[in-house]
Amino acid sequence: MKKSLILIYAFLLVMTITTALIANSSLVSTVMVALILVLSSIKFFMVAFQFMELKKAHSFWKISLIMTLGLLIVVIIGLK
Repeated sequence: MKKSLILIYAFLLVMTITTALIANSSLVSTVMVALILVLSSIKFFMVAFQFMELKKAHSFWKISLIMTLGLLIVVIIGLK
């Protein structure tokens, strides 16, 4: 496995642990929900672009993925 993929995998593990720690804290607020959503979307983009090789895809698919996830996050935060 390439060294860059191992580093990305390790970074994903750290981000997952960080998200779990944030979710298990006793305080629940809109800021924490937004932070969890941002961390999750960063993890999603890293998996999609590195491991699913979306970085080699057409620009339309990259932009549509980013816009769809951005819209989903805005809707979820707006409902909170």
